[in-house]
Amino acid sequence: MSIKTVDLFCGAGGSSWGAVKAGADVVMGVDGWDRAIETYSLNHKGRGQLQMMTPRTRPADLGLKHKRIDLLLASPECTNHTCAKGAKERSEDSKLTANYVLNFAKDLEPQWIVIENVVHMKQWHGFNPLIEKLNRLGYGCCVQTLDASDFGVPQTRRRIFIMASKNTDPDPINIPEIPVASAMDILDYDFERNTDLHVSREFFPGRAEPTIQRFYRAIETIGKFNPFLIVYYGSDAAGGWQALDRPLRTITTLDRFGLVTWRRKVPFFRMLQPSELRRAMGFIDSDNYVFTGNRREQIKQLGNGVCPPVMEAIVRHLTQSF
Repeated sequence: MSIKTVDLFCGAGGSSWGAVKAGADVVMGVDGWDRAIETYSLNHKGRGQLQMMTPRTRPADLGLKHKRIDLLLASPECTNHTCAKGAKERSEDSKLTANYVLNFAKDLEPQWIVIENVVHMKQWHGFNPLIEKLNRLGYGCCVQTLDASDFGVPQTRRRIFIMASKNTDPDPINIPEIPVASAMDILDYDFERNTDLHVSREFFPGRAEPTIQRFYRAIETIGKFNPFLIVYYGSDAAGGWQALDRPLRTITTLDRFGLVTWRRKVPFFRMLQPSELRRAMGFIDSDNYVFTGNRREQIKQLGNGVCPPVMEAIVRHLTQSF
């Protein structure tokens, strides 16, 4: 029997892709951004639904019927929870999008619900009330913070997952014992031949002083003539660079990671490409998952996304006795 699934705030469809790999039948993905829905529909049999969710949105508005859905996925807005927004004022209305799930839980009564968000969501004053409301609807909840790198994804990406099951208390998911993937695994670069699929240019001309200082901090640690990644835009508390032998740092909606390589002892530089960032999110090349839009739109979709291998593991875990 198939696991009928709806994905709210689906974005480009990473959660749905993971659920499909776990055996689910995703009947609809709902999001308010037309570009994300274009990507979703392209990869999920045209099942994307462009819809701006409101506190009054009910499943019937989308043609969904009571007890026809087994699994409800949701990735409510996260920007106003995360520290990445800096000192800017937070929108409570944005945070409250998590509560939109309750209408769907009440009207559809799915067996399982998975809500994903940034770890800062747990500090929100509405977090415990959300859990309590799910409890009152008959759902046992397990709240767990998971790092995508523990599931074979070549990116350090910690997210909180509320796993809910009707009339039962789900157990925490066990972390698999698998090798850790590294940033080296995502690159379109042949280090043996020193060839790159993408255009790069000499590092120094025109670079800002903070970027140059990040370059020198890197070579002070790993030495000259070794490749590394640099955080090109924004602040970074970890020195502004990273080695290639560990997972990429968390991808955001901004184009911020660059690759530094060497040719005849001269450093060259280019930004990471969407194809590489797709791998860093856990989309393997054989998935043939296509992101639509220009470079900026693709990176925004990726930065807002859920790593499919993590959701695959969660869905398998919740539905193992189905």
